[in-house]
Amino acid sequence: MAATQMLAGFHAVIARLRQAPESILEVYVEAQRRDKRMQALIASVTQAGRPVHPVSTDRLDGLAGGSRHQGVVAVADARKLADDLDEVLDGVQGPALLLILDGVTDPHNLGACLRTADAAGVHAVVAPRDRAVGLNTTVQRVACGAAESVPYLMVTNLARTMRELKDRDLWLVGTDDTATQSIHQTDARRSMAWVMGAEGEGMRRLTRETCDELVTIPMLGSVESLNVSVATAVCLYETVRQRQG
Repeated sequence: MAATQMLAGFHAVIARLRQAPESILEVYVEAQRRDKRMQALIASVTQAGRPVHPVSTDRLDGLAGGSRHQGVVAVADARKLADDLDEVLDGVQGPALLLILDGVTDPHNLGACLRTADAAGVHAVVAPRDRAVGLNTTVQRVACGAAESVPYLMVTNLARTMRELKDRDLWLVGTDDTATQSIHQTDARRSMAWVMGAEGEGMRRLTRETCDELVTIPMLGSVESLNVSVATAVCLYETVRQRQG
């Protein structure tokens, strides 16, 4: 039997409807909600030929597993955007851009990182299996559809995967508060991967040592560091700035 997943919230459900409507098995909506947004969603689901079930809020809470669902939850076939990094990189035209997250365990942070990755044109996001959050319903909702467009690949050995990326001529740039070089000084026009550390702890030692270059985000105020999703956005858009310039 094929694996299924729950998609909670308007953005996650609409994104799947647009990209792979046949993968949606059924949609549950809040029975008492009849506003225009809900009516438009129901119309889209019906047009796609998928069944819609009006249910109570308690039923939706149970289906979403505690995640905020905005009155809509879909049951869908689990969808894999890519099997491995080789598949992703073989399809890239021009310089590749990857995001490596070393141990991000907060689903809200991962969702925000995926959303920015999609906006910045990242080809895939990579994380270790042992110290990272998976694509749960909270991640799907916070990502606002980005989890349906950016491959999220969880690998057994992150350091080994990083070495394999270096063999494919990707330059690995890690962010570290102690680095002496600014993100603005790295050449982000080449094929590269930004390597971001976990919330609070930063990158693990082996991850840091495997990077080709360490850079820091200029901090001009009193705070010592940025949230990992904010730092990710700053770094990715430095790449966008350089490549468009």
